Amino acid sequence: MVSIVSGIIFFLLLCYIVLLMQYKKWFSHLKEFHVNNTHPSGNLRFSIIIPARDEEENIDLCLRSILANDYPLNSYEILVIDDFSTDQTARIIQDISSRYLNVRLLKMEHLIPNAAQLNSYKKKAIELAIGKSTGDWIITTDADCTVGPKWLSSFEKYIDQTNNIFVAAPVKFTNNGSFISIFQGLDFLSLQGITAASVSAGFHSMCNGANLCYKKEAFLAVDGFKGVDQLASGDDMFLMHKIQTAFPDRIGYLFGREVIVSTKPMPDVKSFLNQRIRWASKADSYQDKRIIFVLVGVYLLNLSLLLGLLACFFYPPFILIWLISIFVKILFEIRFLLPVSRFYNSTKLLLYFPLMEIPHIIYTVLAGFLGKFGKYQWKGRTVK
Repeated sequence: MVSIVSGIIFFLLLCYIVLLMQYKKWFSHLKEFHVNNTHPSGNLRFSIIIPARDEEENIDLCLRSILANDYPLNSYEILVIDDFSTDQTARIIQDISSRYLNVRLLKMEHLIPNAAQLNSYKKKAIELAIGKSTGDWIITTDADCTVGPKWLSSFEKYIDQTNNIFVAAPVKFTNNGSFISIFQGLDFLSLQGITAASVSAGFHSMCNGANLCYKKEAFLAVDGFKGVDQLASGDDMFLMHKIQTAFPDRIGYLFGREVIVSTKPMPDVKSFLNQRIRWASKADSYQDKRIIFVLVGVYLLNLSLLLGLLACFFYPPFILIWLISIFVKILFEIRFLLPVSRFYNSTKLLLYFPLMEIPHIIYTVLAGFLGKFGKYQWKGRTVK
């Protein structure tokens, strides 16, 4: 029995290592994109869409960071769509919009009659805002995000040079030094590294809605979120896959520091788990089977390692096999994350990586299971 369990773990670990090293190879082929001191032309008109629900602590800083961009004010608009906020979010947006003509507040309560029937408020919010937008290009971000001064000019220059119609871009978590912040930072670092590697190589579709840009014509051509609008999350990856299917050679990843969007980590374990369960809930709905294959493989590896840890209590000699497996896993994960962390200026986070391995295995198994079979709380709503 021990030899069978060991064989399963080693086989899954070998597949995982091969995949990680392939991601590392793809990531190493990325060339960093620079805007330099090029003055933006403003020829592309952007509509920046920000869904917001109870974001009074974040929305002001988010909007100010966008408005501080070097892109001409008359070449972009910001549409903040308020998702039934119960705090002062709408008032803060109204105050800023009274001083900036390119900032508009939309309220979902004024635009949809039967909100109680929705399961994905965010997709509906984005869809409604696109319907009210005037730009040819849509950029989505979140209300708790901040951007750099060359965010928009980076998108403009990249689109001009590549002619892509869907552009994924990097996102990073800020770090306040707490355990949960470091844990999320490392977890998200791996996700972002895989995103950059897989999209640039055309291996599978992956992105984050906190930093996306796509042509409005492409959104309309694939009927937006139709067909996936019943799913609570996935406003980013489901749309990406639809556009990639329709326009397979016009998807890109903007690999540049000047376009990085920063966002806050979840403040506590409960909210973090709810966020990750929400992300995991869409896993078996992906049309891109390569993503499902990768997710299942990674989940089975973590599950086997967790069960192996439990087996050590009943059969102590197994602990040597388990420790070797964990050591090898950590070693290759750090090899993959090292160049990723350099890009994000987060190499110090790797010092904590070995300490986070076992909690990360437990969280992966738990979030994957609850994402499939459970419910979760998000923004004061219970979602299934």
